Amino acid sequence: MSEMMNSSEATNPLGLSTIPSVSSEGLVPVGRRTSLRSYLAALWGRRHFILAESRAKMSGSTRKNLLGYGWLFLNPLLSVLAFWFIFGFILQSSRGVPNFLGFLVIGVFFFQFTGKSMTGGTGAIRSGASMIRGFQFPRAALPVSVVVRNFLDFIPTAAVMLVLIAVIPPTEVITWRVVLVIPVIVLQTIFNVGLACLLARLGHKVPDLTNFMSIISRFWLYGSGVFFSIEDKLSNHPAILAAMQFNPIHAYLTLVRNSLLYGVDSPAWLWFMAIAWACGLLIVGFLFFWRGEESYGRL
Repeated sequence: MSEMMNSSEATNPLGLSTIPSVSSEGLVPVGRRTSLRSYLAALWGRRHFILAESRAKMSGSTRKNLLGYGWLFLNPLLSVLAFWFIFGFILQSSRGVPNFLGFLVIGVFFFQFTGKSMTGGTGAIRSGASMIRGFQFPRAALPVSVVVRNFLDFIPTAAVMLVLIAVIPPTEVITWRVVLVIPVIVLQTIFNVGLACLLARLGHKVPDLTNFMSIISRFWLYGSGVFFSIEDKLSNHPAILAAMQFNPIHAYLTLVRNSLLYGVDSPAWLWFMAIAWACGLLIVGFLFFWRGEESYGRL
């Protein structure tokens, strides 16, 4: 045994054993940005962590409330009621909009999905500062987790939305086009991931941006046709109408309303625009976030 130890261990002239040398090949400094392929593989490897962390924060946000998960349904319902009273009853923006209540329900529910992903993604890096300091993982897991958490919140509220549209008069005839709501939700979720990644890096570089998100979200809310038909209200302003129709949220809302509420086919250009916004922003937002990977540890 001693002969084996003597042959495997190097000793110096004083008879003291030395520390074995380790090659640095393949080692990457902590926080160093890896290749995009390796980064995507590492992010996919953390998918169970992302889902578990999203579920934990989802349940944690409602555990302290008396109604618990009931607020996932009550919050958008109360928002719909408030907006209906202001825009539908007082301002009479419901004129010329068939089934205005269903129109409003779809607008509020789907916009909140993106609005929450936008505000949560902006502060994702700073809210996850303790995890960044304590663990080595692809930082994109933080904004992606925000979108996953909001997606988990959105699914039960979408079910409530379907029930409301089916039972609140005037009831609409449900056609086969209702299945087209699923690809719209997928496209909007992809869009939200790109948006959250983009804003996560911007929010890290400009901390004050978090304070402006509520204002920006409010402008986006009013400019997306949530409460009124922009085609009807802006028919005399074609330039403004064209600009607002380029709004991605307006595209998603119109696709859902046509498929679920009115049972009509949406134009092909609207689908192309929805796909282009989702895929384009995902690529731009994710690459923009990935290029700033090394800076997220300096908080």
